[in-house]
Amino acid sequence: MHTLPTEIYSVESVRGIDRCAIDDIGIPGYKLMTRAAQAALARVLQYFPECRNWLVLCGSGNNGGDGYVLARLALLMDINVRVIALSAPGKLTGDAGLAHADFVAAGGTVEKWQGTVEGGADLIVDAMLGSGLMRDVGGQYAAAVQAINAHKAQVIALDIPTGLNGDSGAVLGIAVKADLTVTFVGLKQGLVLGRGLEHCGVLTFAGLEIPGSCYPKEACMLRRIDLDELAEYLPKRARNAHKGSYGHVLLVGGGPGMPGAARLCGEAALRTGAGLVSLATHPAHSAQIAASRPELICHPLVSAKGLESLLAAATVVALGPGLGQSEWAQELFETVVQSDLPLVVDADALNLLARNPQQRTNWVLTPHPGEAARLLGITTEQVQSDRVAALNALQEKYGGTVVLKGAGSLVSSQSGAPSISLRGNPGMASAGMGDVLTGIIAGLIAQGLSIEQAATYGVDLHAAAGDSAAEAGERGMLASDLLQELRSWLNR
Repeated sequence: MHTLPTEIYSVESVRGIDRCAIDDIGIPGYKLMTRAAQAALARVLQYFPECRNWLVLCGSGNNGGDGYVLARLALLMDINVRVIALSAPGKLTGDAGLAHADFVAAGGTVEKWQGTVEGGADLIVDAMLGSGLMRDVGGQYAAAVQAINAHKAQVIALDIPTGLNGDSGAVLGIAVKADLTVTFVGLKQGLVLGRGLEHCGVLTFAGLEIPGSCYPKEACMLRRIDLDELAEYLPKRARNAHKGSYGHVLLVGGGPGMPGAARLCGEAALRTGAGLVSLATHPAHSAQIAASRPELICHPLVSAKGLESLLAAATVVALGPGLGQSEWAQELFETVVQSDLPLVVDADALNLLARNPQQRTNWVLTPHPGEAARLLGITTEQVQSDRVAALNALQEKYGGTVVLKGAGSLVSSQSGAPSISLRGNPGMASAGMGDVLTGIIAGLIAQGLSIEQAATYGVDLHAAAGDSAAEAGERGMLASDLLQELRSWLNR
């Protein structure tokens, strides 16, 4: 993960960086193409060193040119290389034409597409269509993608899997499912949005030795969260520290029949390092929660009357896990949102907010796509079709900081491009994960991080803990499995 750049760009911005390298810096385009192929070769040797029978499928543009150079380099290493052209090589021009000519001069042969990729290949190279694709894949390209996806060989995509939109991550009809993707020049947003991560496999990056001066000329669209930065905001604890040094989280939630969400959220705040966690919950199960996790200070509330003193002692409030939407929940919600304390708002508190929209600057909203749809009055499909637009709309409507959860969780920013977490795994698609995230963010705010910092690093910390828990297998993973993993990530 740390080898990926922080800045994530649109396809057009990556083209601008490429033009700067060629036109302003004077790096020949064919040299960049050769560097791309060398980087791809190095990745194949790193990830698939046993593969010695390659099938390279080349298209008509520079993406195909990358494939021809890679095929030539493989020939020079005595790798068995078979190249299939999806477009007539005689029509290639510029650097792609030169790449084809050099491959042939090195003794390579090029076959026409015959509708199949059958044979003894143990590695398939996708060098068909690049990041500029804007329409559905059709014809022989669609047939080739389908054949690749049905093959048992390992698959490496050069720059971007064919069929994936480089900006949105949408699948344009059909797309290659790669085991490894090597992207060049700049990290493109379509690789991390939509279905990008699903189709990329292991995502790696090669900057092709382009000088750093070419990058500031283009605005990045997203920023990858770097969890290593969290240590700057959580310095080593003083020897004379006490529980009051690390903040007091007040959790308001756990309506009738829903103690588990509050319990998970409260322990997550403790495991993140909050000094104290109080739980304002329904009397029906406050004793049960206290017995299962005695470090949580439980306050049974029949109504909101008891909240005033609890709010006065708190540093931050986590509002919503297991809250429900009853009159009791509505009363607690209305009391809490009148407070000036920073809030982390999740679950049913978001549904209550959707009924009565309001703005404030010092809260974190943490909707999943369904909750985001209710907050915006649109469909879940509309949210997912353009997650960045949905994130921006939520922030504009409600203020504060917004976390749009999901594969590639997004965090809004007041100072620039939104942040995205590239950690996490499908095993985290289970009940209670959002409650744990709410507790993590609240615990970080309690320790002095700003609203935006806590949301940003909290999202990545949550995902990192999920990845550690998934080492034993994704299927069957519980939200509580993340709790033990938090300590190791927080104390690195």
